[in-house]
Amino acid sequence: MRRKDREVTDLKKIEDVISRCTCCRIGFCDDGEVYIVPLNFGYEIKNDAYVLYFHGAKEGRKADLIRKSPNVGFEMDTDLKVYTNKEIDIACGYIARFQSIIGNGTISMVTEYDEKLRGLSLIMGHNVAKREWKFDEKMVNAAAVFKLEVTKLSCKEHK
Repeated sequence: MRRKDREVTDLKKIEDVISRCTCCRIGFCDDGEVYIVPLNFGYEIKNDAYVLYFHGAKEGRKADLIRKSPNVGFEMDTDLKVYTNKEIDIACGYIARFQSIIGNGTISMVTEYDEKLRGLSLIMGHNVAKREWKFDEKMVNAAAVFKLEVTKLSCKEHK
């Protein structure tokens, strides 16, 4: 990270930032093109590493790319606020405050039923702040659940 003064290394602070993010953008490489998909997500920490869960369709460009090339990049951010220096009312007098997470990992389809339930529960819990859910078996079987095992992560904060 170029701006070391903005780097966040405290693990509790990093988790706090992730817990407040509502959208994770996944970047795929697709035959020389970058394909970015914004998704809601849930997460857990396993063996000191983040595992992010997403849901979607079993078919389509995203599902095809997961099968074809599982190495992805991701980004999430929160608390964006733009401020101005009232003494200098020009474009360069404005500044953005934010917190962001950027990383890499391996994404795959979840096929085991219990892990699909776990992933769906984490997604719902992260987005609705409720932990106990009942799922219809047909709906679970029809849904695709993806997991991204994070291999590299950095957190940045500009206050």
